[in-house]
Amino acid sequence: MVIKRGIKLENRNSQSGYLFDRAQKCIPGGVNSPVRAFRAVGGTPRFMQRAEGDRLYDVDGNEYIDYVCAFGPGILGHSIPRVVEALQRMCEKGFCFGAPTEQEVQLAELIAEMVPSIEVSRLVNSGTEAVMSAIRAARGFTGRDMIVKFRGCYHGHSDGLLVKAGSGAMTTSVPDSAGVPTGYTNDTKIAEYNDRAGVENIFKENPGKIAAVIVEPVAANMGVVPPEAGFLEFLRDITKKDGALLIFDEVITGFRLSLGGAQSYYGIEPDITVLGKVVGGGIPIGVYGGRREIMNMVSPVGPVYQAGTLSGNPIATTAGIETLRILRDNPEIYRNLDEKAGKIAGRVQDAGKGRVQVNRVGSLITVFFTPHPVRTYEDAAASDTDSYARYFHFLLDHGIYLPPSQFEAMFVSEALTEQDLEKTCECIEAFFETETSLEE
Repeated sequence: MVIKRGIKLENRNSQSGYLFDRAQKCIPGGVNSPVRAFRAVGGTPRFMQRAEGDRLYDVDGNEYIDYVCAFGPGILGHSIPRVVEALQRMCEKGFCFGAPTEQEVQLAELIAEMVPSIEVSRLVNSGTEAVMSAIRAARGFTGRDMIVKFRGCYHGHSDGLLVKAGSGAMTTSVPDSAGVPTGYTNDTKIAEYNDRAGVENIFKENPGKIAAVIVEPVAANMGVVPPEAGFLEFLRDITKKDGALLIFDEVITGFRLSLGGAQSYYGIEPDITVLGKVVGGGIPIGVYGGRREIMNMVSPVGPVYQAGTLSGNPIATTAGIETLRILRDNPEIYRNLDEKAGKIAGRVQDAGKGRVQVNRVGSLITVFFTPHPVRTYEDAAASDTDSYARYFHFLLDHGIYLPPSQFEAMFVSEALTEQDLEKTCECIEAFFETETSLEE
């Protein structure tokens, strides 16, 4: 394969450059979510115009093989005809009614069918809102205030959980946010992911005070860091013994690792699950749910208040219903995703041997630029971000769109073709060959 340079947009004369200049005058940093600004990798963000299958198309006429997949929702790829057709039919009927619809019931029934730990669920509008509400429900159910979270795990930007976070907060070297009063995080205890002893110490020091432990069952916001053998089982056991709840934040892993998410993948049943991304088929949505006795704490049945004007709107629920039905009726999708992701991970690890560690769980991948295994936040944070930036731009210049941060997950979609998969692997190999030749 002949590798040629192309798609360079460092000059401001590109349409993306022009739009970015305009955006910075009216939007903080020119973006509506921090990692999109390319500050972790440098250069000009690409402004996208459309997407189809495994491809993104920018305003300058360039096309890219997409491994961001909207940071997770695009498990099937973009503009899936069946989903688009269902949305068009629904749009003709109306966008939002401020009243119950059949689609809300259908989606909740599908979730209960696919995720056995969720007997009852409440639909909201984002993962952040779902986590915030799940924490409130856990506190209401247990009558306790304290929450345990893990450093580097990101659970949205609500005040009580934006401490030692991952995702964009890690990328911008701001693990804690300005504007969050100290009192909001006093009841949030921080543990290290994959560190059983640290969690045990927190429980020993705070007996009967912890409402819940919240965890990404596969950490995916400090890059992909899988749970070590027995870690999730340990969390399940220690919370049960103490009377605390176990909350799985499956905004990323839900319906991506398997039809039942990470909890089915690993065989662990949490008390409360938070969902997002895939469950809305690319339309904004969030879900929290669990055992009936816990969810009966939520208004209007119980005293834990939570409401939302756009919650369960028919556009988001329609997209979610069609996406989940496709996944349910085509179980081979998960095998295909695993094989494709496995091929990429293997080729990267071979090409970058001695330079990188490749962490993969299912169709989630992170290439860490470090020669050492990555099992903790500290391991991830030690990665060579300058090397990742070169890697990112080399692939971007050759029409391959990766997450613009070392600490975001790479996503593989069902739409990825064998031809595009092979092109990706060859470009990755060419990058490492180029790096070696430059060093020599």
